Amino acid sequence: MKQYELKLIETLLVIVAYIGAYYINKSLIDRVLKRTQLPRARRKIIVRAFNLLSVITSAVFLAAIWGLRQSEIAVFVSTIITAMGIAFFAQWSLLSNITSSILIFFNHPMKIGDHIKVLDKDYPFEGEITDLSYFFVYLKTTSGELITVPNSLVLQKSISIITKKQQA
Repeated sequence: MKQYELKLIETLLVIVAYIGAYYINKSLIDRVLKRTQLPRARRKIIVRAFNLLSVITSAVFLAAIWGLRQSEIAVFVSTIITAMGIAFFAQWSLLSNITSSILIFFNHPMKIGDHIKVLDKDYPFEGEITDLSYFFVYLKTTSGELITVPNSLVLQKSISIITKKQQA
């Protein structure tokens, strides 16, 4: 068997393992989190985080299969960790929005379905939170507009929660 054929088989195994892990993680995590009675929106975010971790793990395995040395993988991983560390201090970078999404998820009282008002001196606005992603909070206004607010801005501005969604 030729070397590239072996690499293709190993790559296929990693992809199949990723797909299997995706569905197992999704169902297992969802079942475990339902017992903790977390809101559906929180469960969705946790599943997304585990899927991101699965993608990163699969990418590292694929890099190892196709010939990246351990030292090169270590440099890549340390670069990612360094960038995340810088994001804790960066105010306007995209990485700060990812860091802010983690802080919003664990510490902020607003949740998907809440009707909030952003108290900004120049441009105040309000709407219902339709989604919380890694980079943005999505608000739907009463007139049907979709407003995207960067997560780092949510931590910088005062937020007034007008109505809270009933927990499911």
